[in-house]
Amino acid sequence: MSRSYEDGCAAAHALDLVGERWALLVVRELLLGPKRFTDLRTGLPGISPNVLSQRLDELERAGVVQRYRLLPPARSWVYELTPWGRELEPIIIQLGRWGARSPFRGPAALSPDSLILSFRTMFDPESCGDLRARYEFRLCDYRFHAEVADGRLIIERGSADRPDAIVSGGPDAIAALAYEGAGLAEAVAAGSVAVEGDVRAVERFFTLFSLPAPADAPECEPAVGPRAQ
Repeated sequence: MSRSYEDGCAAAHALDLVGERWALLVVRELLLGPKRFTDLRTGLPGISPNVLSQRLDELERAGVVQRYRLLPPARSWVYELTPWGRELEPIIIQLGRWGARSPFRGPAALSPDSLILSFRTMFDPESCGDLRARYEFRLCDYRFHAEVADGRLIIERGSADRPDAIVSGGPDAIAALAYEGAGLAEAVAAGSVAVEGDVRAVERFFTLFSLPAPADAPECEPAVGPRAQ
């Protein structure tokens, strides 16, 4: 890597590999499966093409990401995590839980993948009860399938096989249903979300997620002199 902490600690070495700005977010966007360069740009609208190319090159050299060309007729180059790169998922999920407790976290747009990963992160098994259902989420141009059964949630990229319900909408509108107490009927009436199939199962789905309690905000006092030694 171009920069290093030159520190023998394994955590410092890990930050040498994935600690550059945008690197872990690139990993996040690949946790649910391979993506083309343009798909990564869509999921990370704040990153420039040059910086994205640089991060992908660095992650590829580090053994975190690999690149390959799809078979005809697509022939597109795609990026995916290596098996070792996929081991970052629990780290990113735990980092998400930690960040969700920040007293300074403000509203910001979600990518489709970040919303789906938030469901994995904030899922509360005890809230499932006897719910057994399959769902398909259609977020922008992306499809995700989810299954809830026996207190477990499985959610991946791709269309669902005979889902009980199909939910369509933008990531922010759907996040509001899961995390902000927005009403499903009101969202459907406003046109921000559409539901096909079992509406009750969809309503139950959005009760399965619980945000952690925010951390206490520090009490900041104005400095009046040199800090006491």
